[in-house]
Amino acid sequence: MKKNKLNILAKNKKANFDYDIKETFEAGIQLLGGEVKGIKAKKISIKESFISLTKGQVILKGSHVTIPEYANQSYISQTRDRILLLNKREIEKIRKEVGQNGMTIVPLKVYISDRGLIKLEIALAKGRKLYDKREVLKSRDIERRGA
Repeated sequence: MKKNKLNILAKNKKANFDYDIKETFEAGIQLLGGEVKGIKAKKISIKESFISLTKGQVILKGSHVTIPEYANQSYISQTRDRILLLNKREIEKIRKEVGQNGMTIVPLKVYISDRGLIKLEIALAKGRKLYDKREVLKSRDIERRGA
């Protein structure tokens, strides 16, 4: 069995701390040429970004992609909204979970898949309270000392 080796370009490290992740999805990102060059050069930030559902589309908002000067596409906004590419079934499942169970959609990481495509891993998550965050810190500390 071949082991998948992903080339991770950006990670949202606070997501695992701030949210209790229930389910993850792999989504493509609708990008323009200069954005692809910037992302492959690891000039992307998804720390402050979030995902919204509008008109049956899943949209990544607030992510920052620095477009290289040689890309000659300076007219592209670095923080523009980017449409995420998912199956209809996945979009419907996400919409139901967000509507009924009060879940949040969180971007986790941007990576290059084994086929050379830029993908975004998103998750359905539930926000953690302050006392839950303290409990996570305590369990990590105990695990670190014991190991």
